[in-house]
Amino acid sequence: MKQLIIAIALSGVLVSCNSSGKNKKETDASSATETVTDSTTTKTNYVAIDTEEALIATSLMAAPAASRDGCTVIGYNSEGEFVTYKEGNNEFIVLADDPNNQGFSAACYHKSMEPFMARGRELRAEGKTGPEIFDIREEEAKSGKLDMGKPGATLHIYYGPKDTYDPETHKVEGAKYRYVVYLPFATAESTGLPENPVSPNHPWIMNPGTHRAHIMISPLADEKE
Repeated sequence: MKQLIIAIALSGVLVSCNSSGKNKKETDASSATETVTDSTTTKTNYVAIDTEEALIATSLMAAPAASRDGCTVIGYNSEGEFVTYKEGNNEFIVLADDPNNQGFSAACYHKSMEPFMARGRELRAEGKTGPEIFDIREEEAKSGKLDMGKPGATLHIYYGPKDTYDPETHKVEGAKYRYVVYLPFATAESTGLPENPVSPNHPWIMNPGTHRAHIMISPLADEKE
């Protein structure tokens, strides 16, 4: 009789263990399903930058976050006209992405650089080539005719190969940042910087010894790359 009672008790324990194991598997499977569902629902839905509001919002991503509300925004519209999209009240000017060009490229620069930037736009409108624009501004900067802005003025570039964005965050799909610090007529010797990039995100000096000398800081490559 005692042996029969022990056998029944052991049988109950085994059934309980099997049931518990089954429940755990069901719970794990349920969790896995929830994880898959969550990853699917959180996928970003990028849309085309097809309104003026979207163009301004995405272009402002080139500016430091704390300063975006006060930036002036200028640029070419879809008709090719150069317009002021937004009047600002701080030290930054944002050059909006050109909707007629593929991909995305917006820039934010210190307002002291506007004479230099505006002169470039003027010369391009006259049909001058890149090398011609460089030579003209070089001569004008050396003579003092062209104001190059404050030494150390920075240009922020937000760019990428696509022209779709997240309407909630205004981030452009695949876009990255590059920073340019202008130091007219600086050299490798005066700054201690190399004249060629050493590695991603490493500063180097471009166009040394000229009016357009500037420190380049390129983005780190994506981990998936």
